[in-house]
Amino acid sequence: MAAKSSNAALMARRDAAVPRGVASAAAGVFADYAENSELWDVDGKRYIDFAGGIAVLNTGHRHPKVVAAAKLQEDRFTHTSFQVVPYEPYVALAEKLNELAPGNFAKKSLLVTTGAEAVENAVKIARAATGRPGVIAFTGGYHGRTLLTLGMTGKVTPYKRDIGPFPSDIYRAPFPDARHGITVADAIQGLKTLMLTDAQPERIACIILEPVLGEGGYVPVPTEMWQALRAVCDEHGILLISDEIQAGFGRTGTWFAIEHSGVVPDLITVAKSMAGGYPIAGVIGRADVMDAMAPGGLGGTYGGSPVACAAALAAIDAIESEGLLARSTAMGEMFRARLSEIGARSAPYRMWDIRGIGAMLAVEFVTDFDTATHDAALTKAVVAEALKRGLILLSCGMHGNALRIMVPLTASDALLEEGLVIFEEALAAAIASETM
Repeated sequence: MAAKSSNAALMARRDAAVPRGVASAAAGVFADYAENSELWDVDGKRYIDFAGGIAVLNTGHRHPKVVAAAKLQEDRFTHTSFQVVPYEPYVALAEKLNELAPGNFAKKSLLVTTGAEAVENAVKIARAATGRPGVIAFTGGYHGRTLLTLGMTGKVTPYKRDIGPFPSDIYRAPFPDARHGITVADAIQGLKTLMLTDAQPERIACIILEPVLGEGGYVPVPTEMWQALRAVCDEHGILLISDEIQAGFGRTGTWFAIEHSGVVPDLITVAKSMAGGYPIAGVIGRADVMDAMAPGGLGGTYGGSPVACAAALAAIDAIESEGLLARSTAMGEMFRARLSEIGARSAPYRMWDIRGIGAMLAVEFVTDFDTATHDAALTKAVVAEALKRGLILLSCGMHGNALRIMVPLTASDALLEEGLVIFEEALAAAIASETM
C-alpha cells in the first residue's frame, strides 16, 4: 500500500500541475476526511469548517441521508443524460423546487450543473420570453465566472481582470448600501437614470440581483429595494431574477432569501447547498416563462445528474425534518451576539459592521472607526491566523475586508463556540502582529 501523501508533497504536485489562477484559501492544506462541520487534512490536523465549501454544505459534510441517497442511486444508474433517457429523480426534484419556491402560480424548473450555468440559462430564458436582449445587474453582484456571467458580475479583481471584452447589452445599476452613502432612493434613481441614458426599458429582458450579496460582502438587499424593482419590472414588462445561488436553501432562515421581503420574482437561480455537496444547479420560474425556449434549447449532457438529484432530494428532506430553517435563525442570533461581544471587548479589534440575514453573516474590518477605511490586510491576516489554529474562514467584499460565516447549519453549539474562540484568538494575533 502506497504511503499517504503529505500536505507539503501535495502542494509541490499542485504547483506543478494546476494553473496559478485556481486559488485556494486554505493554501497548503489538503483534505483527507470530513464529517459534519469538521475536516482533517492529510497530515492528520483537525479543522472547524466555517466555510462550508463556499456555502455548499448547509447540511454538513457527508450528511447520512444525502450519502445514503446518492449511494442508492449509484447502485441503479449514474448517467443516461436526461436529454436522452429521462428519469424520475429529475422530475421529483423539479416538482419539489416548484413547491418550495415563492409565488402562487404554476412553476417549472430546469436542472443544470453549476451556478454560472443556471444564471446563463436564466438570461437565455428571459430573452426568449421577452424577445429582448438587455440585462441589468448591480455593483458588487457576483453571478459566475463564464464570460456572460462575468459581464454581469460587478467586481473586477480577481474575476474580470485582463479577460474582457464581455458580452454586450449588460448594464450596471448602483446597489443600495447606506453605509457607503447610497440609499434605496439613490439606487432607484440611479436605475431610472440608467434607463434614461443607456438601458432602454423596452429592450431590457431582465433585472438580476442577489438577495444578499455574496462575494460583494454579504450585504442584504433592503425590502424597499425589492419592492421598487418589482414595480419597475411590472411597469416595463421586465422579468425579475433572484440569484439565490449563495443565499438559498436555508442559509437565511427561509428556503429562499427573497422570501424575507415578501416580493415574488419571476425566475430564481439555485445551486450550492441544494444537494449537500453534489454538483447541481437550477432555474425555477413561472411556467409560461420557462416554456419560452423551444425543445432542445435547454439542457446539457450532465444537467440534473441522477445522483445529484437524489442527493438534493435527501438534503431538502434533511433541512425540513431537522428544522434547519429555524436553526439558521437561531445560529444567526447567536453569532451576532457573540461577535458583538468580541468586537466590544477591545476597540483595536476594529469590527465595524456585523451584517446579514439568519446564519448568512459577515463581519467587516476597518483601520479605524472614524474614517472606516477598509482593512483588507487585517482581514487576510485573521484568515491566515485562524487556519494555523484549526479554523477555516473565507473573506469577501468589494475591498476584501469582510469575513463571512458559512458554517453548516448542522454544527453543534459547542463547535460554534470553539470556532468563535479560535476566531478571537486569531484576531488578537493578527492585530498584535501589526505592531511587530
